[in-house]
Amino acid sequence: MTAAATGVTGARTLTVRYAGGGSRRGPVTMGQANMIRCILRDEPDTINIHDVWPVPGGTGMDRALDALAALTVRHEALRTTFPATGTAVPAEQVVAPEGSFTVTVLDHDELPEDTDAYAEAVALAARETRFRLDLDFPLRLRILALAGRPVRVALAASHAVTDGSALGVLRDEWLALLAGETLPPVTALTPLDLAAEENSAAGRRKSAASLAHWERILRTGPQAMFAEDGATGTDVPTPGLDLRSARGARALAAAARRTGALPGTVLLTAWCLLTAHRTGQPVCVAAVPTSNRFLPKLARSVSTLSQDALLDLDVRAPSFDALLAKAWGAAMNAYRHSRFDALDLWELIGRVTTERGSHFTRDAVFNDISALPSTLAGAAARDADAPEHELSWGEERTLPTRLLTFVYETDPVLRLAVWADPALFPRTAAEELVTGLVRLLEAVAEADVPLGDPGLLGEVTGVRPVARGPEWTRVDGCWVSPAAVAEALGEALGGRPVEVVAEDGPGGGADGRRLTAYIGADERTWPEEELTDRHAHAALMAVLPGRPGVLAPHRYMFVEGPPRQPAAAQRILSEGTGRGREMPHDHR
Repeated sequence: MTAAATGVTGARTLTVRYAGGGSRRGPVTMGQANMIRCILRDEPDTINIHDVWPVPGGTGMDRALDALAALTVRHEALRTTFPATGTAVPAEQVVAPEGSFTVTVLDHDELPEDTDAYAEAVALAARETRFRLDLDFPLRLRILALAGRPVRVALAASHAVTDGSALGVLRDEWLALLAGETLPPVTALTPLDLAAEENSAAGRRKSAASLAHWERILRTGPQAMFAEDGATGTDVPTPGLDLRSARGARALAAAARRTGALPGTVLLTAWCLLTAHRTGQPVCVAAVPTSNRFLPKLARSVSTLSQDALLDLDVRAPSFDALLAKAWGAAMNAYRHSRFDALDLWELIGRVTTERGSHFTRDAVFNDISALPSTLAGAAARDADAPEHELSWGEERTLPTRLLTFVYETDPVLRLAVWADPALFPRTAAEELVTGLVRLLEAVAEADVPLGDPGLLGEVTGVRPVARGPEWTRVDGCWVSPAAVAEALGEALGGRPVEVVAEDGPGGGADGRRLTAYIGADERTWPEEELTDRHAHAALMAVLPGRPGVLAPHRYMFVEGPPRQPAAAQRILSEGTGRGREMPHDHR
């Protein structure tokens, strides 16, 4: 917004000093390591978070600044930096006993009628600059002032020390301080206290159990939910689609009453079912970020605790109610295993995917933040008009997902935002998907919905499963295109002729099939070190990102001459799995 449009008369920067906190240092928490890895990788506008805090009428500027300083002294996270270690994730955090931060005051002679929307736009703009983890104060503060008095605080926050729940705690305490209340002593764990607990024997066992949960899914679940024609690339420019639906809220509440389940569980189950139905998958594997604030000592901790819970829900059930019962257990199991050492997890992902020949995509994400305070930015203000069913398109974001859903509110209006890959979901299809979720909730509110016939679910929701051509097949629990595998492998090997065939494995059944790659070679002209299965496997693994329909062959065979000749005529130069030692042959 321009200064003229917003009534900005000037901008000034104030320096606020604080002192009185303790000095500490120690290891980072698991949540911090996880978020810092994302901060170092992702664009700041996608990984930073933001909020808008109200300012009670009559509050003076000095009082507002004093409250910000008091919060900084009170919470170690706001006095924390992470010593630089090059490109590696810092292993240590340092808490300063004193210091200073800056606040930008935007003076106005008048404010827009929708002050909250304007403040959120200011906060969103503040997200666009990266935080220096080793130097910066973790809150980028903008005070909107009218005639010299603060009206709103619009802020961006570093995800390395805060998450949405932590910002909610800070906002609550901000309002309490401005109301003249005395805050109770901090009893929640500080980041350093939490790090000490996580590094205890019990904490390491908990992390190991979480990694075992992830490993099972990484080895057996679909490598990608959206393995289909058109799904290409890793960072996809995606427009946002917002839903505001009183219809959906009424249906969700009625479905929860009828089934006796929590509304959040009903909504998650419906979303998983619809996603699996649309993708033609028997299992829904989705990242479900969780606050990890179930214990009293963590509930009001100002720290970044949110991590991914990895959900795998087998949607093969006779009815929705039966699936709902399964979903509760699956969700609890995922949440129980959502605290882990992020560096260990990514080492695990690298090892398991190399062994399986897959790529971890995290292409389906469901993030329900409706339980967070409704004034948190991003959720915006609650709807007063509660539209019956309204869809609106928002700004485009570049995302490493195919389907991302944020749930902001479930009562009195179902309010969510969806970012669906436009290559898979043209605008009409995306609107049908979101409306289909509401239609499914309405059907479940009336009665149990049979799930044996995909056609019936399509009639209920108006969403059809993706149509895959005959070149697609099920291999090792994944949808795979052998032709795409051959193309990728040929590209990885510098244009070598490749043919990939899917063959029945010893276990039988579609998911028991195995891929064999036949690679045309000439041992006289190819370097010996490249005429190996391990070289082929490593080369293919390097080009897997952005190709969800490609799974590495279970066996690589280098054959003399064109790979399409009859097997009996092939002279095998070498063969192997690519995961272990090569197996040279001289078959004639």
